[in-house]
Amino acid sequence: MSDRLAVLPQYLLPKQALTALAGRLASARAGALTTAAIRRFVTRYGVDMHEAEQPDIAHYATFNDFFTRALRPGARPIAQADVVCPVDGAVSQLGAIERDQIFQAKGHHYSTTALLGGDSQLAAAFQDGSFATIYLSPRDYHRIHMPCDGRLLRMDHVPGALFSVNPLTARGVPGLFARNERVVCLFDTPLGRMALVLVGATIVGSMATVWHGQVNPPRTGQLRHWDYADQQITLRQGEEMGRFLLGSTVVLLFERGAVRFEPGWQALRPTRLGEAMARRP
Repeated sequence: MSDRLAVLPQYLLPKQALTALAGRLASARAGALTTAAIRRFVTRYGVDMHEAEQPDIAHYATFNDFFTRALRPGARPIAQADVVCPVDGAVSQLGAIERDQIFQAKGHHYSTTALLGGDSQLAAAFQDGSFATIYLSPRDYHRIHMPCDGRLLRMDHVPGALFSVNPLTARGVPGLFARNERVVCLFDTPLGRMALVLVGATIVGSMATVWHGQVNPPRTGQLRHWDYADQQITLRQGEEMGRFLLGSTVVLLFERGAVRFEPGWQALRPTRLGEAMARRP
């Protein structure tokens, strides 16, 4: 079966309704039922609770509390590197942006302009730059941390579809990451401008940032913009910047000549928050 045929049911599913339902269920305080659901999830996906700050499953009042759990201190040391990995997960793709084209999967590219919500002026800053796309599976830690020091310049909530973002869907849905709902965060860093894009997906109830809180819902269907250029919102390398409620994908964009990825970084490579990811050329 071709990848495109395999993902056909996703075009037909009521993804918005399923996501809204999942969000309500994940935030419900259902006592023993919540604990049982978390325990089943931990077993099904092999979640390592020894890494959690609170390893007792019964401690979590809601599934969302469990899913956005904190790690115990020291579980993810931050490497001495110009850029560290912002999440646990696996590399979907990474490499050079070819003019304005980002490689998604075999046979599929999408433009930086589309990813950044149609802002061609902002997209021009990343022409011939570098990108990294990292997929977070259900078993992973779902907070996102800063890959380098950065001062927040702006944030955009871009409405879109809610396809799954697993590897099969990346191969089967053209323009997936520029098609799904996303939160675009732009930072000024020692390496130049950096875009950190949180991509939504089916049953991702919400995305949040530390400076704003929950960004979605609401889902208004309109692009929403926040300008922080006149504020001093600065985050240090390794600090938490946001989180997903259920799994998804992060896309990083760097300006031309800003970074060189570490040897061995390639598609399908597992990643750990805080490990060395890239350096200045």
